[in-house]
Amino acid sequence: MDTQSTIIIRRRIGIALAALAIALFPLFAMAHGGEEHVTGTVARVSEASVTVKTTGGKSVDVGFDAKTTYSRAAKPVTKADIKTGDRVVIHAAEVNEKLVAHTVELGTPAAAAKK
Repeated sequence: MDTQSTIIIRRRIGIALAALAIALFPLFAMAHGGEEHVTGTVARVSEASVTVKTTGGKSVDVGFDAKTTYSRAAKPVTKADIKTGDRVVIHAAEVNEKLVAHTVELGTPAAAAKK
């Protein structure tokens, strides 16, 4: 097989893999029951919600409800344990055009992680 044929075959394989990835993306997006993942650092926290500065630099507000659960290192904690600077992974769903947390997983505070 000559070099030109090899290049054409590799391009076709690349195009086929890209098309497959695009076709399967909705399945992966729905794998978590339609929940969104908000990952970043707590910028502000109140009784009703938390504002997260995401890893992409956006600020995202996520509300709490009576069903929201909170944990740190796989151990249950309370909403009162959320502090500004904590790293979080929030699994949330859209309710009435607002994100509402299903689970809030706390990590280490950003300042402690840098040390």
